[in-house]
Amino acid sequence: MITAALGAVLLSQQAKQPNIVVLFSDDAGWADFGFQRYAADDVKDLTPHIDKLAHGGMIAHQGYMSGVVCSPSRAGLMTGKYQSSFGHQNNIPPGYMRGGMSLEETTVADRLSDLGYTTGLIGKWHLGYPGPYQPNKRGFDLFHGLLQGSRGYHPYENPTAHRVIQINGEPQPEEGYVTDRFGDAAVSFIKSASDEPFFLFVSFTSPHGPLQPRKEDEDWLEELEFVNPRRRRYAGLISSLDDNVGKVMAALKTEGIDDDTLVIFTNDNGGQTQVGANNGPLHGRKGTVYEGGSRVPMAFRWPGQIEAGSDTETPIISLDFLPTFVDLAGGKAEGIDGLSLTSLLKGDDEDLGDRELYWRSGGRADQNSGDDKIAIRDGDWKLVWNRVEGADAELYDLEDDLGETKDLASEKPEIVKRLKAKLAKWEKGLMPPLWGGIKAD
Repeated sequence: MITAALGAVLLSQQAKQPNIVVLFSDDAGWADFGFQRYAADDVKDLTPHIDKLAHGGMIAHQGYMSGVVCSPSRAGLMTGKYQSSFGHQNNIPPGYMRGGMSLEETTVADRLSDLGYTTGLIGKWHLGYPGPYQPNKRGFDLFHGLLQGSRGYHPYENPTAHRVIQINGEPQPEEGYVTDRFGDAAVSFIKSASDEPFFLFVSFTSPHGPLQPRKEDEDWLEELEFVNPRRRRYAGLISSLDDNVGKVMAALKTEGIDDDTLVIFTNDNGGQTQVGANNGPLHGRKGTVYEGGSRVPMAFRWPGQIEAGSDTETPIISLDFLPTFVDLAGGKAEGIDGLSLTSLLKGDDEDLGDRELYWRSGGRADQNSGDDKIAIRDGDWKLVWNRVEGADAELYDLEDDLGETKDLASEKPEIVKRLKAKLAKWEKGLMPPLWGGIKAD
């Protein structure tokens, strides 16, 4: 029985629960936003709204995703666990109807719903096509988006069931530019849910291919001096992404909940340089376990709670989002791999303790998967090991060599041995991939 006193305490706790908004871009380059330390000159002026968000809070210079392609990175973020621990190693193939993100896993939306939050997912899902695996069955009150990993930005004549934009299972008319549609849907959710705590995950498809900017942007894009025409079209996707981040931020202010909302901007994996992204000094790209495949732009904003203009060099991984959100909502998340960032974000303590970060792009070595790179970051040391090719492990000191250009493995055999042992121990807790290669969208 809830007494009046206990009820008052519960109401007080609920009043302190922040709204939480995650703004998630797709395949963007590490250098493709003006707030980044190594921002690319050709696009750094195209992201004023994202830059304002970042400079209004804390920039994480060493932010990572737990996956190096789209679906695994989302599975890790949603569960707070290394996705390979439940077999979600690779991208779910288009039309795959035999499963999705494990139903045994509890999502961040499930957890926040239990703590009184209204939950919404706008945009790309990419975590399962069959009914039980869809967002409305995984903790989200509202799903306004597409199930598949990508689609064109302009209206289709006859979209497939997994590429059509739906609202809670109801296909929507093909009209308007997709990034604008998702921005408008996010604003509508904020307006409808602003009287109670909410969690909103805005999973933009931009700037994932195809490279289709808005038609009204084509003239001014042609005036930009880009050597590569793909880069020009890519810049159009970045610009429309920024416009819609601006819409979301304006809606928070209009609804009077700006100060009550934690906003995170980040990207789902390393930039896809093959279609126009720029990862700056980082080596590698989407799909690789080098820094260019897993290190992402990341910024946190919460007026009055996170110091504006602050930054951190503490390595943060997307697995940390779930425990942070649950912590801020008044709950506790156990049995996961991430750590709460609450103290770090509020400037109380930047030390997350000694921990390693791991990545894997294939299966176990004994599976002979054909793509078997594995990596560990321990302090400033990064070990990359391609076991299928039989190559020697590579060792880099990220403090002095951000671009992973100087392999120190032959000079530091004792560190290589130690990190290989940690990788082997970590991998014992992983499942074989439940479906095939990493290249499906």
